[in-house]
Amino acid sequence: MLPLYSRLSRNSRLTVLALPVVALLGVAAFAPLPFAVAQPGSATDVLGKDKEGRPVISVSGVPTRPTTGKLRMTTIVATGPTIDHRIGELADAWFRDDRAVMRHDVVYPTGGGDKEVSEYNQGEMVKSQNAAVSAALGYLGDKGKGAKVDLHLADIGGPSAGLLFTLGIIDKIDGNGAGGDLTGGLDIAGTGTIDEDGTVGQVGGVPLKIKGARADGATVFLVPKSECAQAKSGLPDGMRLVPVSNLTDAVSALTELGKKGGGGKVPSC
Repeated sequence: MLPLYSRLSRNSRLTVLALPVVALLGVAAFAPLPFAVAQPGSATDVLGKDKEGRPVISVSGVPTRPTTGKLRMTTIVATGPTIDHRIGELADAWFRDDRAVMRHDVVYPTGGGDKEVSEYNQGEMVKSQNAAVSAALGYLGDKGKGAKVDLHLADIGGPSAGLLFTLGIIDKIDGNGAGGDLTGGLDIAGTGTIDEDGTVGQVGGVPLKIKGARADGATVFLVPKSECAQAKSGLPDGMRLVPVSNLTDAVSALTELGKKGGGGKVPSC
């Protein structure tokens, strides 16, 4: 006698075969998945004050100068390392240009829970701040000798503010080197790690950071050159991208923008 499967019609066989697939999809729809959903975060002006009213950048030991314009360090906010999303939630985020779906291990490379991730990010921020001070004072040379720099920025972690911290220190001590603001009075935003030798490194989450910066009023965005293609994806109207590979690139671009009122011969993605 033939087994049940052999005695079924073709359509019936397909139905039987489809049952495990439907069941699997049904489980997937409700099963937690190891992804994080990210969205634009704050775009804090490093030339301004923190939430407690303290200057983000404090310099002593050398003459400083008043500044105009803004230098906004940008962030993204991601769902926590202990949160797993369902497929429906991920699908919704996937098709929105103000959200990004990212693997947990990319957003939280250390694994662990909220406490471990927070400690790791704070450690990375401290390293970034130290590198920013070294890079800025190295760039300034004699003008930076004797300077003591304190950086205050609570509730933000990670290394991606390094470039903007560095530019903020330079602006407060030397401006554009000719008596004017390094920003040229413009609303500048950006992202990028910084090494002590001034090398700018890539970070990730650039399109979301650009959207957050534009929403806060920035018109120019400094982006690591290696992330230009990603940065152009969904670029908001009114935002100008300036690629940089090192600190000298960034200072030169801002100085030129300031001289030309925002329309000079500056590299573009």
